Amino acid sequence: MAPKFSVVTPVYNPPLDVLGEMIDSVVAQSFGNWELVLADDASPDASIVPYLRQREAEDSRIRVVQLPENKGIVGASNVGLAAATGDFVALVDNDDLLHPDALQKVSEAIDLQPDADYIYTDEDKVGEDGTHYDTFLKPEWSPERLRGHMYTGHLSVLRRSIVDEVGAFRDGYDGSQDHDLALRVTEKARRIVHIPEVLYHWRAIPGSAATDIDAKPYAWDSGVKAVDDHVKRVGILGHAERGPAPSHYRVVRDPDLTTSVSVIIPTRGSAGPINGVERVFVVDAVRSVLATSAHTDVEVVIVYDPETPDAVLDELAEITGDRLTLVRYDEPFNFSRKCNAGFLASRGDVVIFLNDDVEAISEGVIENLIAPLRESDVGMTGARLLFEDRTLQHGGHRYGNGQFTHAYLGTPEIYPGEFSALFVNREASGLTGACIAMRRETVEQVGGFSEEFAINYNDVDLSKKVHDLLGLRLLWLRDVVLFHYESRTRVNTITDAEYALVHDRWGVPERDPYLP
Repeated sequence: MAPKFSVVTPVYNPPLDVLGEMIDSVVAQSFGNWELVLADDASPDASIVPYLRQREAEDSRIRVVQLPENKGIVGASNVGLAAATGDFVALVDNDDLLHPDALQKVSEAIDLQPDADYIYTDEDKVGEDGTHYDTFLKPEWSPERLRGHMYTGHLSVLRRSIVDEVGAFRDGYDGSQDHDLALRVTEKARRIVHIPEVLYHWRAIPGSAATDIDAKPYAWDSGVKAVDDHVKRVGILGHAERGPAPSHYRVVRDPDLTTSVSVIIPTRGSAGPINGVERVFVVDAVRSVLATSAHTDVEVVIVYDPETPDAVLDELAEITGDRLTLVRYDEPFNFSRKCNAGFLASRGDVVIFLNDDVEAISEGVIENLIAPLRESDVGMTGARLLFEDRTLQHGGHRYGNGQFTHAYLGTPEIYPGEFSALFVNREASGLTGACIAMRRETVEQVGGFSEEFAINYNDVDLSKKVHDLLGLRLLWLRDVVLFHYESRTRVNTITDAEYALVHDRWGVPERDPYLP
C-alpha cells in the first residue's frame, strides 16, 4: 500500500505569487496520496490567510492551520506536524518548489526499502528569472558530514512515528531546527536513503538563506548546540564548536593520550631542499609529528633500506630515545611490503602509516588522527595534506568516472570544495597511504597492505578492503594537517599492469558515493 505523505509548510509573510507557486508545485505532484498542511504563523500581511483559505477550498488535500500569535519557525512547524495525518512528513519551505515527481520518487524508494525512515534527495537553486543553478548532488548517507553541516537539506522526508518519538522540533534551535531534527531522527532510523535526483528547488529570493548565508545569524549558534547535543547522545567523547564558515561545525573529539600507538614510516633516508633549505625528510617528519603531540605512549617504527645513512638512523635515535624500533629492509622496493614489515615489528594497539616526506603542521596530529578510532564503526582515518606551495595534495580519494583519484588535487588551501566538502570532516571512499591511522585489529582483519601493489593503488586496495569488506567508515579529517612533499623521494609513475590489477579486483568505479 502506498504511503501517505504530509507536506508540512510553515508560512510567514511570503510574497503571494511565490507562495502560490509553492502550493502549485505540490498540487502538481504525479503521486496523489498527499496532504499539504499550511501553518500560518500570524503573518502580518492581511492577504495571506484569505489566500490560504481560498487554496484550501479548491483542493480537499490542502489544510490550513492559523496560529493566533507568532510562534516562530519551530512553533509553527510543530503546529503543522500536529495537524498532519500522513505516514511520512515532507518538509517544504513556503517559498520553494517541488519537482512534479518528487513524492512519486520517494514512494518508489520506500517501496524498494520498506524500512526506510529518512529519505533525502538532491536539490538546486532557482533564481527570480527561473534559472536553475548550484545543483547539489549529495553524498550517500554520511553521518560525519551531517555533523559538519546540514547537507541532507531538502527534500527531507521523515517517518512520522520517529518524528513523534524524538519530540518533533525543539524550542531554542530556531534557524537550525531542521538540522537538529535530522540528527535526532537519523540516530533512530533503521535505514537512511538518498535519492540521487534533483527533486527540490530552493528559491533564491531577496532575504532568503539561498541568497544570503548570513540571513539568519542566530542559526549558527543553534546549530552548534544541535551538533553538541547529538555528539553527547551518540556517545562521542568531545564537543561541537563553530566551523570555518557560518552553518558549519567542527566536532572536537577528546584526545586519547594513553592508547599505545605505533607510527610506521618506510624510508631510505633521502634528503632534499624544502623552501631553499636542505632537509632529511624522515628526520623532520618524525621530529614534527612528535613535537605536535602530547601522546604518552608512542613507538616510532622506521623501516629502512640498506642505503639509509647511519647518520640518519643515529639522529632518529637521538630524537626518539627508547621509542625507536628499527627494521632493516633488504628487498627490492615494495611500499606495501615495507609497511607490512613495520606493522609486524610494531606493538601499538593503533598504528599510523606515514610517508617519510611529510611534516606536521597542526597541533596534536597523533591524538587527533586516532581519536575517531574509538568509535567502533570507524575503520580508518586520514589527514588533509598540502603540497609545499600550500595547495591541496589530499582531500580524500574520489572513485568515479573509471578513475581512482585524489579529490580536489591542487586546489587552493582555502577552497571550500563543492558544497563545503573541504570545510568539514566527512566520510571518504578512500584515503592516501601517506597518512592513515587504523586499529591494529582492523589491519589484521584485512591482512594489511596487498603486496601485489608494490608502488601504486596499495592505499586504494586497503581502503576498499576496510570499507567494502568490513563495512567500516573511512574519515577524512580536515583539521589534521601536514605538508606532503610528494615526489621528493621517488619518481611516481603508474603502469598499465597496476591499473589493470586494481580494476580487476575492485571493478571500474562509476560514481563516488561521497563526492559525486
